[in-house]
Amino acid sequence: MKCYVCEHEGVDRDATGVCIVCGMGLCTKHMVRSDVETWEGGYPFPAKKLKHPIPRILCPECSKAWNGEK
Repeated sequence: MKCYVCEHEGVDRDATGVCIVCGMGLCTKHMVRSDVETWEGGYPFPAKKLKHPIPRILCPECSKAWNGEK
């Protein structure tokens, strides 16, 4: 799998991770490691937030959206 962001920049680079939100393949240059709050529960309820955030890999666009940026 190739890095999606690099591919759009005309660079051929292998992906080393995948964004957990959109599934985009990412190289180490473009992946963003972020602590993400996680919820658990059955369908449709009950759900509860886990006590501690879990580190996850996000692409730059999903990272901005996660942090409330456009």
